[in-house]
Amino acid sequence: MTESQHVEHEPVLLQQVLTYFAPKPSESYLDLTAGYGGHAEAIRFMTNRAPAVLVDRDNRAVSYLQKHFTDTNVTIMHSDFLHASQGLVEQGKQYDLILADLGVSSPHLNIASRGFAIRHDGPLDMRMDQGQSLTAETIVNSYNEDALIHILKTYGEEPRARSIVKAIISARPIKTTSQLADIVAKQFRGYHKVHPATRTFQGLRIAVNDELGQLEKSLPLWISLLNPGGRLGVISFHSLEDRIVKKAFAERSGDRFDAELRLITKRPEVADKDEIVFNPRARSAKLRVAVKIKK
Repeated sequence: MTESQHVEHEPVLLQQVLTYFAPKPSESYLDLTAGYGGHAEAIRFMTNRAPAVLVDRDNRAVSYLQKHFTDTNVTIMHSDFLHASQGLVEQGKQYDLILADLGVSSPHLNIASRGFAIRHDGPLDMRMDQGQSLTAETIVNSYNEDALIHILKTYGEEPRARSIVKAIISARPIKTTSQLADIVAKQFRGYHKVHPATRTFQGLRIAVNDELGQLEKSLPLWISLLNPGGRLGVISFHSLEDRIVKKAFAERSGDRFDAELRLITKRPEVADKDEIVFNPRARSAKLRVAVKIKK
């Protein structure tokens, strides 16, 4: 798939989001990772196209949103969700519905030139925001051994991080996703249902885009951006993200006088079998939703 080809992206856990959000006419909406607008389109239909802000850090996604959301009630922001959230807090904005879908979109994975995909040969890029300078190639070819081991162990949860990093350093310079995937695969033996480089690619992607750091800093801002009675939903795709969301929600909720949130999902919602069949990306998705307590 090339940059110019048609975008097809199924929003994950859409029915679960709509069920827990229960959008009402005139409720305002903030989508912090709008992507290609799947969640936004459905939610805005239920809110009778009430005011909405759609945020994304990806050039291609922003271009798509600008073409498909043309009514005056929609504001589109080209930004990562942390800086967008900081700006909105400074402006004193608040919303009834806030959603953050933290996953990598299907177009990211299907476009070889973006460098996210193991099975599509492309440059070692992995930037969600193509305007930033740091790429996966920079990390792979210039970071020292300790830094690379930290990235693969902490962000990729890769138990073979040390041997993989030694192989990477020995093979430098590494320029493409296929080169890296082959180097990593040689550290494993036998058949693997999931490609052996999956954890390595995850770790590098998280490091390139500072995904966990941005999430930790953003969650308190998202709570501030909620109107009383407003609902905040976060969709995560691996345990590191989900752990951060769970902790932040737990710290702001519970049976105490200063609680700001009430948990709507006692445990994360996951995709059912039918959704996984037509959208395999949903297999690892987890949705947590909380409502801001009215005081």
